[in-house]
This record gives sequence, structure tokens and C-alpha cells, in this order.
Amino acid sequence: MSQQQPPAEAPAELRHNAIGFLDALVIGLASTSPAYSMAAVIGPVVALVGVYAPGVFLASFVPMLLIASAFYYLNRADQDCGTTFSWVTRAMGPWVGWLGGWAIAMTGVLVIGSLADVAVRFGLLALQLDGLAENTVVIRVLTVLVIVLMTAVCVLGTELSARLQDVLIIAQVVALLVFAVVAIVRGLGGDAVEGGGLTPEWSWLNPFGAGGAALTGGLLLGVFIYWGWESAVNLTEETKDSASAPGRAAIVSTVLLLVTYLAVAYAVLVFSGTGYLEANAGEEEFIFALLAGDVLGGWDWVLLLSVATAALASTQTTILPASRTGLSMARRHALPHGLARIHPRYRTPDVSTWWVAGIAIAWYLLVSAISENALFDSLTALSLLIAFYYALTGIACAVFYRQRLTRSAKDLLLIGVGPVVGALLLLWLLVESLADLADPANSYSGQAWLGVGPPLVIGVGIFVLGLVVMFVWRVRDGRFWQERTTTAERLESDIAAGRSAAAVEDPAP
Repeated sequence: MSQQQPPAEAPAELRHNAIGFLDALVIGLASTSPAYSMAAVIGPVVALVGVYAPGVFLASFVPMLLIASAFYYLNRADQDCGTTFSWVTRAMGPWVGWLGGWAIAMTGVLVIGSLADVAVRFGLLALQLDGLAENTVVIRVLTVLVIVLMTAVCVLGTELSARLQDVLIIAQVVALLVFAVVAIVRGLGGDAVEGGGLTPEWSWLNPFGAGGAALTGGLLLGVFIYWGWESAVNLTEETKDSASAPGRAAIVSTVLLLVTYLAVAYAVLVFSGTGYLEANAGEEEFIFALLAGDVLGGWDWVLLLSVATAALASTQTTILPASRTGLSMARRHALPHGLARIHPRYRTPDVSTWWVAGIAIAWYLLVSAISENALFDSLTALSLLIAFYYALTGIACAVFYRQRLTRSAKDLLLIGVGPVVGALLLLWLLVESLADLADPANSYSGQAWLGVGPPLVIGVGIFVLGLVVMFVWRVRDGRFWQERTTTAERLESDIAAGRSAAAVEDPAP
């Protein structure tokens, strides 16, 4: 007598409704690491454009907002944690979609180690452990431990990740606001550094004030400070009201970032003027460490802690989109299927998450062993990957919704013209950055790799590696490239894969 077989267990899914709109908004903000981002670029931008730095930040915001609109509308049609990978695949085919997913995953690998390194250094400075902050071995060991710890938090649950981000973003924003207010009051009160005490003017918001060439260089830096807001959309499958909340969080986060960056830029200019920032432009993210004592006196640890918490928060939130993209690609057989595993208890992509962390640690140790400047060069290479996958998303939005573009002026502007204009702006910056990064003199190392600047070698090298991996995987497992791509067939495939089909607002291309 045969025994009845127990029913097969349903495949584990990501935890639905784990976070809400505010949690998604906080994660989007934290992913950009506002304090760290501003510390890293304010000096170089002022060196390029002087008092027109706020104008450059305003101009950099425009393509980000236009691409955020694309994320919003594409997410309404397809709540897939792979975001750009999934959307571009549906709109433009598997080859381009795969490369978009690769770019997202690799940005995480490039930046996670650097973020953790900054979190450690500024944390030690805030604790007045300056000696340890200069000890290379201590920094590297603690950086690896931070990455492991933040990865463990990501694996233990999206809710835990969101709660930690709530605390970190509050500490970061409060510290930035305290710094901005004190800097403006002291600057206007005649207690600024030599050359400071500038009176704020509306003309500082003019991005063209310093000329075209300076604007181009400033925009390349400005795009970096907004990058990361789309992390909220990578958690779409785990967010309440997944069809609209993640997209709204992405748009709102870009606006809040703009306000924050403009306030801090005005405060720094009023207190320090342009001379101080130009003289210390090479200090990169340590400019805030230099200003902290001048502005806050004995309370300088507040700003140092702000940068540390910003980098710590971004270390964690940068792991999220890379791991979710890996999950989405593996779920569609575009990468090894083992990366699609979801922990049955914590309902997070544990295998994909740990792989991202492991590769990021290896990259950090390898590049930092070459030199600290090489580590900064790897961050500069981020601009290539960021511009690439953001531009793909903007174009994919117009292609996917092409039949809706003539229905109303709103659809034409928000779904078609806006995202395409944002994509074209980013592609222009991509071309400009290729020319700029080809000159070794524009790198932190100042040395040539293969006859060009190290950032260009790193960026192009990662792209070429992606092409190799893609072709090799296509030969080994071609199922992803053989997918049927009509909307109805795709939704049926989603359901068969164990994921619920979310409500779709007129998705048919």
C-alpha cells in the first residue's frame, strides 16, 4: 500500500508588507548617505564653481527627479525587487536588461567597503581615538567587521533593517541641521574662518554662473550625492502598497535630499567662504572633520558622528539593492539559481546578500592594499555605472508605456519626455566622464593604468567583465534569454514562480 506523499512546500517568498512608506522613505534617504556625500563633494565642487555650488546641486537634482518619475511609473506596472533589471528586460530585451542588473550589483560591490571604512574612521575620530583612526590594520579589520555586521542585519530581516535606519537617519539629519544652523549664525555674526562670513545670495543657485566647463565637472560630482534613493524601490516586494509607496518614497527622498544639500552648502559657504574649501578640496570627505572643530568647538563630535552614522547606514542600505537585484536575476535564471534562495525564517535573500558582502570585502581589501587613492578611484568609477543604469531606466519607461504617451499631456511629460530627457542628460554626463577619466591627472592616484586613468580602467573593466559573465551564462543556461515577454505570459510566469501578481495599473506596452 503506497504512502501518500506530503504536499510540496511552497517556495519561500520575501516577507510581504514588512515595511511602510515612511520606512521606505528613510531607507531611500539613508542609501544616499547625505552627510558623507556632502562631505565628499563640497570641497571639489566649490573648487570648480565657487559660490555657485548650490546651483550645481540644484542642476544635478533635475535628471534625478526625472529618472525617479520613471522608477515610480515602472514600479506601478511591475513590483519586482530587481527594478531596472526586470523593467529593462521587459521593455528592451534580456541582453540590455541583464547589463542593467549587473551595473546595479557592481555599484554595491565598489562602494560598500569604502562606506564602511569611512564609518570606522569617523567613528574613531568622534570617540577621540585619533591614533587608531590612522592605524591601517585596525581600520581594515574593523571595516570588514562592520560589513559583516551590517550584512547580518540585512539577513535577519527587513523590519530590523528599517528600525536601525530610523535611528541612524535621525542622528544624521539632526547633526547636519545643528551644524548648518550654527555655521550660518556664526558666519553672519562675524565669527567665521578667515575669508568666510559671506552673505548668502539667490544668485548662488545659478548653475551657469561659473561657466560650462566648470558646470560639467560639478554635475559629475553632483550626480553622486543623489545616487542611492532607488533603494526604496528595490524593497517593493516587501513594502505595503507596493504598487505606489516605493515609487513615491523615491520621488520624495530626492526632494528632501535637495533641500538638505542646499541648506548645508549655503551654511558651509557662509561660514568658510570659497578659499578655505578650495584649499582643502583634496581632503575629500575629511573636510567636515576639519570644519567640525571650527564650527562646533568642543561639540565637533556631533558632526563627526553624523558622517559616521551616514556611512554606516549607507553600508547597510547599499547591500539591499545589490542583493535584491541578484535575487531577481537568479529567480529568472539570469544568474546561478542558488542566489535566489530566500531564508525560510527571516524571509530575506540570505545567499545573495552574503555573496554581495563577500565580493565587496574582497574588492575593498584588494584595492586598499594597492593604495588608499586606488580606493577613491574605484568610487569615481561609480559615475559610469550609475549614469548607465539610470539612463536605461528612463529610456525603458518611455518604451514600455509607448502606447500611453498620446493619451494625455501628463502621460507624455511624466512617462515619456521627462524620463527620456533625464536619460539623455545622464548619457551626456557619461560621455563627458569618459573623456575626463581618461586623463590620469584627473584620478586620485595620478598614475596611468593601461595608458589612461584608473577610474576609467575600473569602470570599463567591470562592464567588460559583465559582458563575459553574461555570454558565459547564456551558453550554460539560456532559459532567461528564451523567456516569453508579453505581459500576460510574464505575469503567469511570476505566479508559477511562487510570487503573487500585484495590482497593475494599465501595464501593457
